[in-house]
Amino acid sequence: MPLLSRRTALVAGTAILATPQIARAQAAIRLTLPWLAQGSTAYAFIAREMGAFRSRGLNVDVTRGFGSVAAAQALAQGQFDYAIVGAGPMVLAAARQLPITGMATVNYDMTMGIAVRADSPIRTAKDLEGKRLGAVPTSAEFPFWPAFARRANIDLSTVTIQQMDNRVLERSLIDRQVDAITAIGSSTIPVMQAQNAQHRFIPYSSAGLNFYANVICTRPETLRNNAAQAEAITDALLEAAALQLREPDRALDMFVRQVPEIGITSGGRQNAALSQGLMQWTMLAPEAIDNGLGYTDMAKWNAMTDLVMEFGAPADARRPDTDAIISNRFAGRIKLTPAEWEAQRTRLAPFGAMLG
Repeated sequence: MPLLSRRTALVAGTAILATPQIARAQAAIRLTLPWLAQGSTAYAFIAREMGAFRSRGLNVDVTRGFGSVAAAQALAQGQFDYAIVGAGPMVLAAARQLPITGMATVNYDMTMGIAVRADSPIRTAKDLEGKRLGAVPTSAEFPFWPAFARRANIDLSTVTIQQMDNRVLERSLIDRQVDAITAIGSSTIPVMQAQNAQHRFIPYSSAGLNFYANVICTRPETLRNNAAQAEAITDALLEAAALQLREPDRALDMFVRQVPEIGITSGGRQNAALSQGLMQWTMLAPEAIDNGLGYTDMAKWNAMTDLVMEFGAPADARRPDTDAIISNRFAGRIKLTPAEWEAQRTRLAPFGAMLG
């Protein structure tokens, strides 16, 4: 079956018409994904399909990404108005003095890790020594490979890094061009599954590296000058994420209507369903369950920031002030009931098993 998640280049269309909430019709708001169109970020397209953008007077273009590091840079440079960015790369961007701020945390485990073939002799992180490791330099997980190696006691000098484009990452592993790849599990596992490629996953969290996942971001100036729009974008995306949890099959139908390539590609819908389920497993966190979707635990964010500064930031980087780059100002309004969360825990358990 052909690849989908890292193959489909997409610039989505727009939703138009305005409501009094955001006065008058406006030029298209530019939102970039961290990667290609996938089930894990389908809420950006579902928000348009269900009218969550339109009902708030938002005219939104959704554009594919090239990794969270690149998405953060593009947002900071003004190429986009909003971005969905992995939390670790977001902190790293702020440490490099790039103007970026988060408005809501969508899910709580970046699923960073190492993917290997099922028949690989690599069973533990230490087994990576002497092996060839494929990686995409602009991806969310690659900046923290040295951190994982240090925590797992891997001798970096013995590992050969083979840099490559995101479009050939999984193929390089399947074809044995490399022994392992650094990856985001919620992106790579669906691709491997679609290719009937048996595999195993070693999460970075197994070495004590715990990172929040996707964060809805903008620039500080946007938050200062157009708070109503920023609030509306956040609410629309979280409303769509809630629908995705409650009605996963309907959500996939909506996603396929917005991204037709998924529906016509062999295995495309199954790929999207797997990516969606893996992402949703990482939403089963006390932050969202107890406080509502989008909520950030500042103590956990601070601990994550310490990891970024210790392992991922350049020597001259300055630790960003947590209060300056993330808040719960727009988070926690959209909630699931305890019964709904319990149902999600049961439904999503098989996806959690895939992530090790």
